[in-house]
Amino acid sequence: MQIRNSTRRWGIPSRIIHWLTAGILLWTLGLGVYMTNFVADPLDQFALTQVHKSWGFLVFALAVIRVVWLMLSPKRPALPADTPRWQIGAAHASHAVLYLMIFLMPLSGWVMSAAAPIQDLLNIDNKVFDWFVLPDPWVPGVEWIENVAAWVHYWSGILLGLTLLAHIGAALKHHFVEKDDVLKRMTTG
Repeated sequence: MQIRNSTRRWGIPSRIIHWLTAGILLWTLGLGVYMTNFVADPLDQFALTQVHKSWGFLVFALAVIRVVWLMLSPKRPALPADTPRWQIGAAHASHAVLYLMIFLMPLSGWVMSAAAPIQDLLNIDNKVFDWFVLPDPWVPGVEWIENVAAWVHYWSGILLGLTLLAHIGAALKHHFVEKDDVLKRMTTG
């Protein structure tokens, strides 16, 4: 079992962090779409929003852990030698967008909630699974900050979803069409 990353394969911590982040991120994105588009009852939507915020915090925490781990184990497997330059560029660009979004989505969600005047009016804390309360620097709330953060949260969700589709599509193409080990390095090592 390989712990540290190498130029040939990802270490077990990188693979665990990757798949935990992927699973929680897909769950949180799906929950966000569901609760905002298909739940009409405000109390039900409020309860789902609290769950959504908690899972979003976990995405952020995993993103921090991921970056710290990559600094501790900085080697990365290269794409196959015959990969076209444009695909290498696209892979780097999509990874940069994914990293940016796994930080921006939770942060914009927290800012949106913390800056919401209604949250302070109703004395609602931003709790993470009832474990602890996130800070609220905008008391009694600032509506324009809430609105900007909501816009960022929405559009970064769209961008994240599209980038995830490209990322998953590229991994499947490598596995089923190119028949190389790109996907295997992130699954079985």
